[in-house]
Amino acid sequence: MFDIAQVRAAPSADLLTPDNSVMLFIDHQPQMFFGTGSGDRSAVINSTVGLAKAARAFDVPAVLTTVAAESFSGPLLPQLAAVFPGQKAVDRTSMNAWEDEALVEAVRATGRKKIILSGLWTEVCLVLPALSALAQGYEVYVVTDASGGVSPAAHEHALQRMLAAGAVPVTWVQVLLELQRDWALSETYGAVMEIVKEHAGAYGLGVVYAQAVSGAHAAG
Repeated sequence: MFDIAQVRAAPSADLLTPDNSVMLFIDHQPQMFFGTGSGDRSAVINSTVGLAKAARAFDVPAVLTTVAAESFSGPLLPQLAAVFPGQKAVDRTSMNAWEDEALVEAVRATGRKKIILSGLWTEVCLVLPALSALAQGYEVYVVTDASGGVSPAAHEHALQRMLAAGAVPVTWVQVLLELQRDWALSETYGAVMEIVKEHAGAYGLGVVYAQAVSGAHAAG
């Protein structure tokens, strides 16, 4: 029930923060990219790397996983692996990552309830763990532009299935800015601006222009 006396300047508990979330990157591998046809693959790569750099900037735990890396799908996307040097991806045989004990333990060990999920393909390796994690009480945020399916229909229908089960659709820039949430947070401001300039297209160019005109601390 709405009580106007309780209205105050405070964030919603639904918001993603560096302290309540974990990022799970699923099967960003060459063979999976070869079969991705729901959108521009270069754009998916760019979004994925931007998302990964957001995790690094805010110290959000990141779990990396691959499927059949040595026998079929190939290694983790090099640009993604470079963001987390020395971190080994959990390699699986199961299409549903949530049926792999090592992967689930890695997520569980973070102690976080909100999973920021991205991967290939949306209709298999994303939807299956999303539904499984939701069924166990996790909150799942699907990064739609850092994911892809074999066709536009496959991607969209899988998203609809996840949304119907309670998942929340987001984009990588949305995640980045939700983690920052206040331009006065100087500890991460510089890193966020560098990520935006490198990966956020026209928005990034706008930051370049604003900083050139107004100085290095131009906000937004």
